[in-house]
Amino acid sequence: MVASVYHLADVPAVGARGVLAGPEARHAVTVRRTVTGEHIVLSDGRGTLATVEVTGTARDTLDFVVDDVRTVPAPTPPVTVVQALPKSDRAELAVESATEAGVDVVVPWQASRCVSRWSGPKAEKGVTKWRHAALAAAKQSRRALFPEVTDLASTADVLELVTGCVRDGGVALALHESAREPLADAGLRAATRIVLVVGPEGGLSDEELAALSEAGARPTVLGPTVLRTSTAASVALGAIGVLTDRWSGRSPLAVPVPPSAHPTE
Repeated sequence: MVASVYHLADVPAVGARGVLAGPEARHAVTVRRTVTGEHIVLSDGRGTLATVEVTGTARDTLDFVVDDVRTVPAPTPPVTVVQALPKSDRAELAVESATEAGVDVVVPWQASRCVSRWSGPKAEKGVTKWRHAALAAAKQSRRALFPEVTDLASTADVLELVTGCVRDGGVALALHESAREPLADAGLRAATRIVLVVGPEGGLSDEELAALSEAGARPTVLGPTVLRTSTAASVALGAIGVLTDRWSGRSPLAVPVPPSAHPTE
């Protein structure tokens, strides 16, 4: 059992009283039907969580008193996903699923074969949509640390990111169906950080794959089937969670199940 999570930029100290206002409070009160006496969790998105007791509600506000505050460490190694822009109807799905699977940083990338093209105001609008999608998915999946969504990256930006990752002892992977090295053999447990490059619907071009390889990225095959660009990152993140220590603990919001609740054998 886990409590609902709401975003509050500055989490108060234990014993402090506060007010959650605006869309977050409206969702808690009108959608989730939160009432006085219930407990919810507030997160600053940077790892600090506060369990609070609701002391009063109105349509757009929720009063609370803080019962407990704790800090959740960031998972290691951190994972950055370079996501080539999917088609418009699948773009936010890619961000949502990657966020639910634990991504730390999402880098939108204008790859050469992207059907979707971001430029000028459209780029700013697209990044804003991705950031809203990441925030909503982070709360839905009850994350203590919310992922960062960067500005739109060019291929030169991505190559610089890959080079820096490898230089610092990290592992950079370029997912490609023709690669011979499986993800399980990429030696991820010892990596200081991981950069995962996901191509668009048409895949990485030969030129992009060559440039990424020269920068230090390792062409990697995820599995025996070809995945959509909107789901490839989340599947890879699941595998990375198991192949490293990222998924070694339980949710910081989980309430332990009493031993008596377990069925007897």
